[in-house]
Amino acid sequence: MKAEAARASSMPPLRKAALGPQDVIIEKRADGCLLLRSPQALGPYPTKITERLVHWATTTPDQVLFAQRDKTGGWRKVTYAQALQQARAIGQALLERNLSPDRPIAILSGNDIEHALLGLGALYAGIPYAPLSPAYSLVSSDLSRLRSIFELITPGLVFAADGKTFSRALETIVPADVDVIVTRNASGRATLFEDLHATPTTVDAAHDAITGDTIAKFLFTSGSTGVPKCVINTQRMWCANQVMLRQSIAYIADEPPVVLDWAPWHHTAGGNHDVGLVLFNGGTFYIDEGKPMPGAIEETVRNLREIAPTWYFNVPKGFEALLPYLRDDAALREKFFSRVKMLWFAGAALAQHVFQEIQALAVQACGERILFSTGFGATETAPFALARTWPTDNATNMGLPGAGLELKLVPNEGKLEARVRGPNITPGYWRQPAYTANAFDEEGFYKLGDAFKFADPNDPKQGLLFDGRIAENFKLATGTWVHVGPLRGQFVDHCAPYVRDVVIAGESRDEVGALVFPHIDAVRGLCPDLGDAAPDEVLNDPRVTAHFAALLESMGRTSTGSSTKICRALLMAEPPSLDRAEMTDKGSINQRAVLTHRAALVGEIYATTPSPRVIRIKG
Repeated sequence: MKAEAARASSMPPLRKAALGPQDVIIEKRADGCLLLRSPQALGPYPTKITERLVHWATTTPDQVLFAQRDKTGGWRKVTYAQALQQARAIGQALLERNLSPDRPIAILSGNDIEHALLGLGALYAGIPYAPLSPAYSLVSSDLSRLRSIFELITPGLVFAADGKTFSRALETIVPADVDVIVTRNASGRATLFEDLHATPTTVDAAHDAITGDTIAKFLFTSGSTGVPKCVINTQRMWCANQVMLRQSIAYIADEPPVVLDWAPWHHTAGGNHDVGLVLFNGGTFYIDEGKPMPGAIEETVRNLREIAPTWYFNVPKGFEALLPYLRDDAALREKFFSRVKMLWFAGAALAQHVFQEIQALAVQACGERILFSTGFGATETAPFALARTWPTDNATNMGLPGAGLELKLVPNEGKLEARVRGPNITPGYWRQPAYTANAFDEEGFYKLGDAFKFADPNDPKQGLLFDGRIAENFKLATGTWVHVGPLRGQFVDHCAPYVRDVVIAGESRDEVGALVFPHIDAVRGLCPDLGDAAPDEVLNDPRVTAHFAALLESMGRTSTGSSTKICRALLMAEPPSLDRAEMTDKGSINQRAVLTHRAALVGEIYATTPSPRVIRIKG
């Protein structure tokens, strides 16, 4: 304890920010289940999210709600008063189109001001809308996912920012009797967004009639473990969740957040968590049109040179992409860390080395540590469920349940399976009764399908660690369980920066194997003389295979047995496919789909005489 105290006293101070308590109440049941909840009671929450829009339009009417780059390079802005006025006018126009839960709005395009205003109009009128991944319209070769979604939700109106860009989807998928709205390049039956206005006559009465059970959105799951499901998001879910979030990140109640954010609004993290965080607390949302990928991260960097956020979210790949810019540009680094009180990542596991370097750069820039936090949630939880409100050396620590949420940990094959109950939990899946019936247990807890474990079994207040997806785990031929999530994270961390992701194989086999998605640019550094050679040539170069064999050997020396030792690996030049559901549009891997579609490669790994490109070490 003395050593820990000495270490803490020698560290730079943590930037002050009011946060929720690091505490938990645990009930132990006779059947081995554990019930966890926060000692904080959940505070009151509004009936509908647009009550907060009305509040801020009245109290801070000139405060900017949304801002987006315009063609001149400046920022096009919409204030709270303007947003409310347009939401009422758009909401009236939507009511006149006889839209309903059976005929909702489908939004095909990504984040922009028109998307935001259309969503606010729908919310104000009590009409559900479904933001869909643009990739379903623009990347998919057969539009199969988009077609199945339309068959399920039967939209009565479809919006796309650009009629030309989305013409294939609009002409192929949208039924002839469904209205089409576009911001630009209208053709055929399409109406321009600027014409989607009507004089408010009945919309305020419709707004008054909204209840907590009114459907706000249909959100589709990412499909990381199967086909996307249509999650009902009610007004109660969203409103209760925002109060849970505010009681955890308490400083935003007194300091309206300034956010620069690219996270797609068809995901619950971007559209519910981040937009809700700003709208609920009277902040400003700068729409970042950058992305965490080469050729797009530069736009994020450009924006961060101008906008200093007070709360900053990104996915792990986003923080990884920002690292070289923060590392090499002192002015950018100082701007970025100048007033941010919390960094937040979600969507996937953050590599430990990225976690540590971001923290070190914060100290370098401002002389203070910035809380680099995360939590846990799902589309079905609106999404906030757990949060870590204290500093830790472990990037995977997800924290503890938020106020008003009950977390049940159920013993399952040596793991603790997580289930949740609270006002932020979905009532089920739209027009998918079988999915709904299978999603809840006999006490009404939603089954997350994930396993957790305590960071410190002797001190539950130290938080919970993600312990893998229950559905991904499998047994070796010996009957030993392989816990895929932790092993995948360990492999990616150990092989940094050469690996983007990995799929673990070996069910009913003698050894664990891996299908490795390499970071090809980093791997090229192992054989720079090959220049711009094709990925296959680079990955099969003896220097590369020898390096990965050495990585497997060194990782194997820390293994605790056959279930944690990867003995066979294959480097794949072909990235995971969206059309084959091998990856979600946010970049997370669908383990099951990869193993199914690349069964031949798994067979190659385990062949009696493996091919020369299979990397092997002794078991």
